[in-house]
Amino acid sequence: MGAASPGRARFEADLRRTVDRVGSLGLPRLAAAFAPEATRADAVRALVQHLADIAADLAGEPRRTVPRLGDQAVGDQLAVCGHDLLAAAASDGSDDAALTAAADDLLDLRRRL
Repeated sequence: MGAASPGRARFEADLRRTVDRVGSLGLPRLAAAFAPEATRADAVRALVQHLADIAADLAGEPRRTVPRLGDQAVGDQLAVCGHDLLAAAASDGSDDAALTAAADDLLDLRRRL
């Protein structure tokens, strides 16, 4: 198997770092007010939905709303949707640009958290 593309490698690294960052926040910080979203957990949820939408687009499937779970689950949802995006990009085989843009989104969220 060949080496990962630069976009894929960067997305994987940013996903891991962002999931770790979300997991380190604790429930009180996740629930705290956080503009422009209502809370930090809501900021993560927005990115989770965005990643799910990109994965659906790449897979040629309809977009679906990600279920709203408790704040303690947002890190897990981020990890799952991130891995779903990686799988969709691998099956599509052509969307390094989508992974690079999604990595930028992960980095932006991590910096804001």
